[in-house]
Amino acid sequence: MTGDEKPRNKWRRLIGIVFSLASLIILTYIAITLITGGDLGLSRLSGFFPGNEPVEMANEFLFDVGRDRVFADLGDFLAAAGTLGIQVLDAGGGETLRDPYRMSVPAIVRAEGRAIAFDIGGTAVRVFNRTEIITSIETSGEIISASINRNGWFCVCIQESGGYRGSVTVYDNRGAEAYRVSLASGYVLSAALSPDNKNLAVLNYTDGGSRVTFYNLNSENADAAFDLPGGLILEIRYLLDNEVLAVTTDSLIVIDKDGESRVFFSFSGRLLGGYSLDGDFIALHLLDYGIGYNGWLVSLSNDGTVCGVLGTDREIISMSVGIEYLAVLRGDGLIFYNSELIEIPQAGEPVYTIGASRVIALDSGAVLVTNDHSAVVCSAAEAAS
Repeated sequence: MTGDEKPRNKWRRLIGIVFSLASLIILTYIAITLITGGDLGLSRLSGFFPGNEPVEMANEFLFDVGRDRVFADLGDFLAAAGTLGIQVLDAGGGETLRDPYRMSVPAIVRAEGRAIAFDIGGTAVRVFNRTEIITSIETSGEIISASINRNGWFCVCIQESGGYRGSVTVYDNRGAEAYRVSLASGYVLSAALSPDNKNLAVLNYTDGGSRVTFYNLNSENADAAFDLPGGLILEIRYLLDNEVLAVTTDSLIVIDKDGESRVFFSFSGRLLGGYSLDGDFIALHLLDYGIGYNGWLVSLSNDGTVCGVLGTDREIISMSVGIEYLAVLRGDGLIFYNSELIEIPQAGEPVYTIGASRVIALDSGAVLVTNDHSAVVCSAAEAAS
């Protein structure tokens, strides 16, 4: 053996010992976890191995989270919450996260690769991403609603007793409490945190109607309030410029942090049948009063410009705006439209969607169509090309 070969053999033996020890540690970890019934948490070990090629999206996803399932898109990953907990599947249908726990009325909201799942009327809150639980909270009162912003900060609204009618707690992206406000008058419905994590908008119902109150997270006192006397605000959410978009029963309005408002779009005396705000544009379903399913689909740009108007006389069960398209689930099937409400054919063979209850637009350009037992993926021809 030459002098050069001895060092090489020494390094080979050393490398072999290191890999053997690493394999033993990993196998021991898996064996102990399986014996104790714990979660393998294989995401923690992913750094040891090279990344895989992107997985082709499955045609059907099999979620096992109990009843009353609700879904969220985490960007090539799909999350579901149900009466038995939460679950995340990758694009190929493989499970990447599971957290079993009981919920009576599951709900889920997503933002930028994260989601918050909560039990309406219960106390359980989970914030998670594609592979791990970021924080787990049990609230002191019954949960009314929750929201999460693009930075991972989130708000939880609960019903209180003892002089207060509700409270809102703001948490940072690690789950630490950052702000709390309790309301002695009116019932809290929801809250939204601004994209810069500095301002909080709280929607509550009073004896006179709906109110949106603004708080700066550096101050205990309210900055401003907007009242809609006799009116009903269904939802609020922050726009990118720190204004709040409010959905009412007769219009969309924009409210600034000083409580000043302007009409974004009026429904012109029609009944709001449904809406979708989570995409490249805004879609509204407006019904003519007392004339069956007769009504209109309206698409709006994010500055309030009308992009398209389309008459409809069929039942619309669900709709969702994605990247440059609108998916509409009707009683007789699924239809895709572009932002101008021009119909787009489905890619490939049409998927059977009769009996489905909800459609959810995905960042991939496809949509998830769900019912009580299955969740299938459909695509528009333009999105698939």
